[in-house]
Amino acid sequence: QVQLVESGGGLVQPGGSLRLSCAASESRFNNYHMSWYRQAPGKEREWAAQITSGGTTNYADSVRGRFTISRDNAKNTVYLQMNNLKPEDTAVYYCKARRFITGAEYWGQGTQVTVSS
Repeated sequence: QVQLVESGGGLVQPGGSLRLSCAASESRFNNYHMSWYRQAPGKEREWAAQITSGGTTNYADSVRGRFTISRDNAKNTVYLQMNNLKPEDTAVYYCKARRFITGAEYWGQGTQVTVSS
């Protein structure tokens, strides 16, 4: 069982920046593809960004060019740098780990991001 703990959420004004972190309890962190999802009030959870175990990144159209996903395997941590935030980015942000060998998936508890003036 992999434990994931997100942090870094908060209240920010439009145009501002935040960096989310997701720390994993798994020492073999490089065996996992890591993703960020988000869920806005009244909406379904949606995928935002992914970084593979090899470091390849992919982004949803809604965040491409503003968000950057990265990972530090030595710290068992994945990050989401969010710039030029918009009110529509307001959501609970979740981290997901997927072990590429077995397909097993694990989720964090989420961190709230609110973009408002």
